[in-house]
Amino acid sequence: MFAHNKRLQYTVRVSEPNPGLANLMLEQFGGPQGELAAACRYFTQALAEDDPGRKDMLFDIATEELSHLEVIGNIVVMLNKGAKGQLAEGADKEGDLYRKITGAGNDSHLTQVLYGGGAPLINSAGVPFTAAYIDTIGEPTADLRSNIAAESRAKIVYERLINLTEDPGVKEAFGFLMTREIAHQKSFEKAPYAIEPNLPSGKKAGHPRFDSVYFNMSQGDGEVRGSWNRGEDWNYVSDREKQAAVDGGDGSAGVVLPESDIALLKNMARRTMSDPNAEPVTGAELGARGSAPV
Repeated sequence: MFAHNKRLQYTVRVSEPNPGLANLMLEQFGGPQGELAAACRYFTQALAEDDPGRKDMLFDIATEELSHLEVIGNIVVMLNKGAKGQLAEGADKEGDLYRKITGAGNDSHLTQVLYGGGAPLINSAGVPFTAAYIDTIGEPTADLRSNIAAESRAKIVYERLINLTEDPGVKEAFGFLMTREIAHQKSFEKAPYAIEPNLPSGKKAGHPRFDSVYFNMSQGDGEVRGSWNRGEDWNYVSDREKQAAVDGGDGSAGVVLPESDIALLKNMARRTMSDPNAEPVTGAELGARGSAPV
């Protein structure tokens, strides 16, 4: 059960309208790194979680993300207030009003015209929110690590937004929201370590022939060795020949088919066979014969 509290988690103080910034902030409203995506991700994970501790944590953080969505939405609407009234009432001449809402060199005029200066569920480029942003796979050791990355990406977006505004109240709100991403990241980092074992994710162990092999596939200037491929834990393979058919086979693809399918495939191969001696004249060549040299 959800119960809405009309007091925001963080007080919104906006010094002046700024439709351009409002448009950029939609990245954290309806974008892939935004608060709605986070709330949906953690809420659906909580529903499926069997561990009571992780379930409680995920519900807590999912609900807080909704409160952050509310903060972002309120800032977006406050930043749009001036332009919303001007556009709705036609206060300026058409050309002046258009220049005013497009003066920041962005697409804020789209959100003004299409959404009336509200807080639509789109990202800053106008792409509608989609459940495709939710990357839950239903395995806690994988999902929690994905959540860490999601919080990290959201923090980076807030840092970039902080650098785009001089409004002290908006900066403070961004700083709070950015800091809460850090707090959530800490919780999501702690949680996997309460699961033993927690890496690799899932139940099955990898094949010992391949789970500690590093294939040096990109060779040339710029090669760097480090803990990710150096030391006794790794079998480092640079030999191109040893990078192919590592299973001991010939490296080809094969399938066992019924005789009826084999006959059909042979008929199709004969029917679609290319003639290596053919020299057809293409449409491009015909067109080129009548055109002037460049």
